[in-house]
Amino acid sequence: QVQLVESGGGLVQPGGSLRLSCAASGFTLDYYAIGWFRQAPGKEREGVSCISSSDSAEYYADSVKGRFTISKDNAKNTVYLQMNSLKPEDTAVYYCATRYYSNYGGLCRDTQYEYDYWGQGTQVTVSS
Repeated sequence: QVQLVESGGGLVQPGGSLRLSCAASGFTLDYYAIGWFRQAPGKEREGVSCISSSDSAEYYADSVKGRFTISKDNAKNTVYLQMNSLKPEDTAVYYCATRYYSNYGGLCRDTQYEYDYWGQGTQVTVSS
């Protein structure tokens, strides 16, 4: 059974850091990319970052470049999103997702509609 479980969210002050985790089961990260998305209240879900399967290529939205870092541990089948220098505008529910049914599921895509399995989300709140 394919499953994604996010953790690591919470309340942090502006300028602080959090590390999100996305634990995958039912498939291996050796063959599938993982994308991170976020959705703030009243806004559409947007892509934040992605890591591809074979070469671990990393992709970032312009709004998080230089502040967020994506990585993965294939042995643990887990992807991480290290978030530094957090801003109030980073406040959102963060989701990880994969393209399990795609013939090119190892490649990143920046639209949510290319992803077919999602985690339940983890809340990140940046506030003083």
